[in-house]
Amino acid sequence: MLTLLLASKSPRRRQLLAELGFPVRFVDIDVNEVVDPSLPVSQIPEQLAVLKASAYPVEQLEDNQVLVTADTIVALDGRHIGKPGTPQQAVEMLRALSGRRHTVYSGVCLTMRTVRRTFTESSDVYFKPLTDEMISYYVEHYSPLDKAGAYGIQDWIGMVGVSRIDGCFYNVMGLPLARLYYELQQLG
Repeated sequence: MLTLLLASKSPRRRQLLAELGFPVRFVDIDVNEVVDPSLPVSQIPEQLAVLKASAYPVEQLEDNQVLVTADTIVALDGRHIGKPGTPQQAVEMLRALSGRRHTVYSGVCLTMRTVRRTFTESSDVYFKPLTDEMISYYVEHYSPLDKAGAYGIQDWIGMVGVSRIDGCFYNVMGLPLARLYYELQQLG
């Protein structure tokens, strides 16, 4: 059986991967996440996942181990909107998403000693119109600063503000589990 090494500080990714049924260990990788500004927004997360994987010495992997690296971004009108740096930026991001469709892209890199697979999943998320009161409540009571697009789909704002998702719900949380499971099955 494969053992997964997740290189992520995201508590959501750690929780999700632990539920897939594989033995999981967590490893720390520090990477300067600089991307090529000429890349289409849909390719950024996969490039970041590969960048993270490249920072781990492949010779340290055992034959049954798979290093899992991932990155998730939110795109509005074809532009990457990142994570907010302040509560006010979180408010502005949520106002921009209010009543609109945006796309969440997750790039994943699976690395074994002699094999590397990468893929990207996308999900379209539709927000209902959000009032300033809803946005303020969310920003004050939750942790939007560590989340792409200033929200977590699993949080209160996702429960009350999202009208529809086209694509994988878990992708929006940060790890496209169905595709990941399929790719891991292909590896062994």
